[in-house]
Amino acid sequence: MPRSRRPALGRPGWMAVMRVIIATDEIGSLSSAGAGEILAQGWSGAEVDVVPIGEAGLGFVQAVADASAAEPNGGVSGGGLTTVVDTPERLVVAVESETSEPQLGIDRAASSEAIGVALREALEASPYRAPEIVLDVSANRAHDAGAGLLCALGAAADVPLDGGVTALHGVSRVDLRPVRQLLGRRRLTVVVPRDQVGLPLLGLRGITSRFGRDQGWHPELLLATDASLQSFTAAAAPGRPDSADWGACGGLGFVADLLGGRVTTGSAYCAELGRLPERVRGADLLVTGCSMFDFAERGGGVVARVADLGAHANVPVILIAGEVVIGSREMRSMGVESAYHVRESRAGESVADVSADELAQTVNRVARSWSW
Repeated sequence: MPRSRRPALGRPGWMAVMRVIIATDEIGSLSSAGAGEILAQGWSGAEVDVVPIGEAGLGFVQAVADASAAEPNGGVSGGGLTTVVDTPERLVVAVESETSEPQLGIDRAASSEAIGVALREALEASPYRAPEIVLDVSANRAHDAGAGLLCALGAAADVPLDGGVTALHGVSRVDLRPVRQLLGRRRLTVVVPRDQVGLPLLGLRGITSRFGRDQGWHPELLLATDASLQSFTAAAAPGRPDSADWGACGGLGFVADLLGGRVTTGSAYCAELGRLPERVRGADLLVTGCSMFDFAERGGGVVARVADLGAHANVPVILIAGEVVIGSREMRSMGVESAYHVRESRAGESVADVSADELAQTVNRVARSWSW
């Protein structure tokens, strides 16, 4: 959604126009694009680009939809809430968990089948044959290396693939031909949270060892679970070494590699889609935002991605959030020059209902300090 206000070079009285890039996460109930458009009003005399960006779930899907000038469609599929963005360029599928409760450790009986069902149904319903499939698996709670997902897409084996990691014991044969036939030559992008990138699947540093030990599992159970995953990956991809991303989101990074795809974060994908790295070069100011900017989450993946881009391009980054409860030292250590709150921090008060008017009032105040 770029808007250019730069006057033509060479005209009498020409002067440089400030270039501002706005790439914010959701702020309260405002989407990335919605919040970005409001923030853009603060720099009315500048050349402003608004780049929708999101990290995971509905925020990510809505950002991709806004960047693609499309509308997301939602519904219940495979036991979870599915959101789809379907365009000739890409098919985006995100499946939310049935529960909002945080996952505590490994569920050995959980299956990733619901994600596969949602993807298969989206493929069958699509009027296009988009060259790219984007699968947001950030809500996955299974620990089955994608066996259930592959089963829903038509894979078969000599053991049940939809019974969780427990059912994978003794697997020696996996037939992926129906999956490859269904997907064809389409690129697969698997979107995961930033803390899942670079997780190996197997071994002492793998996800079974890492998370099973946190649950106090006996070494025999750790070894048995890891052995089942190893047998499954060996049967599905003989001779292929464990890569750094195989363990992402319960092993769904393995599916991405198995099918010739890639693993990335939602913020990285949106930045790529909106050509944010190229736009940042030559900009004078980079503006980001989030609902809560605190020490624990530090604004989340969107803020981290934007701050990193600003640091690499040597462009100052400022942040506007519903609430700011982080010190200036920590803020600057992550590449944010200044942070501004919409509301003062008050115990028990939610920032989920930050209004467009409140955000507009805040940015009008902030922009006066960051303009020429």
